[in-house]
Amino acid sequence: KRDLQAIVSASGKIQPRTLVNISADTMGRVTQLSVEEGQRVKKGDFLLQIDPRNLTTAYNQTAASLAASRSTMEQLRVSIEGTRTNLKAAQDALARQQQLWKQGLTTREQLEQADNQVKVRQAELASQERQIETQRLRMTQEQAVVENAKLNLSKVRIESPITGIITRRNIEEGETVVIGTMNNAGT
Repeated sequence: KRDLQAIVSASGKIQPRTLVNISADTMGRVTQLSVEEGQRVKKGDFLLQIDPRNLTTAYNQTAASLAASRSTMEQLRVSIEGTRTNLKAAQDALARQQQLWKQGLTTREQLEQADNQVKVRQAELASQERQIETQRLRMTQEQAVVENAKLNLSKVRIESPITGIITRRNIEEGETVVIGTMNNAGT
């Protein structure tokens, strides 16, 4: 008994069961590349890092803008409380002027001034309530921009989507990755 060993040479192409082409979703310079062709990787293993500085700056900028919007909203809320207090005072003054008018102790001009003050305060309150609604919508928009910047920032670290073998690497550390387009597969 002995082991038989036969060597056969043939041309052909090896096809994987699952082939995943990994390309960048964001443009930038590769700052860290940790895989070589032929290397085995597991799902979730780190493959490469794209320079995150521009996207970090964009995220910080949008987060600061959202914080400023929140501060503006708080200022509007404080302001509207003052306007409500002024409206209540104007309504009380109008009620007093109406009582005095019934008793014949005030002039028509003072009654009309008190009525106009109530109308002015009501208009101010309506305007500030509209400003608060506008600011709330602006904050919703800025929150979406922050989430988008956060998502873009998460795309600078590329990990393996499957367990397998690196069959081709068409980028080197220090090169700039390009986002794929219809006619260009990207890097």
